[in-house]
Amino acid sequence: MIQEDTYKTITDIAEGIYTEKRSKFIAIAIPVRTIEEIKQHLDTYQKKYYDARHVCYAYMLGHERKDFRANDNGEPSGTAGKPILGQINSNELTDILVIVVRYFGGIKLGTSGLIVAYKAAAAEAIAAADIVERTVDEE
Repeated sequence: MIQEDTYKTITDIAEGIYTEKRSKFIAIAIPVRTIEEIKQHLDTYQKKYYDARHVCYAYMLGHERKDFRANDNGEPSGTAGKPILGQINSNELTDILVIVVRYFGGIKLGTSGLIVAYKAAAAEAIAAADIVERTVDEE
């Protein structure tokens, strides 16, 4: 197996907004290196958007892209965290946390609508980010 010696990540925090049927999805892509950093960012954004219906997220850590998690935060299973993680994967990014905050607009989107909305919001934030290729440094 060929060892990849580069990986893609983002340089700065980037945001994207997606609206669907009056629901507003605010996506924030954040460069991170550790679980501790992720916890701090989640804590910060959950406080900042305390009035939001859902604060969902997904992250990917490490150049091998083996440390990841997706969280639906109360949305139907697989409708929020997975599509966010899917965007991280399709852009082959790592050392990234993508949070999507949902303000409910009063109209239910259904599971397929939620998947599309979370995916689109995450894609907006990633598209707004500066993606860089970094070299894996030997320890």
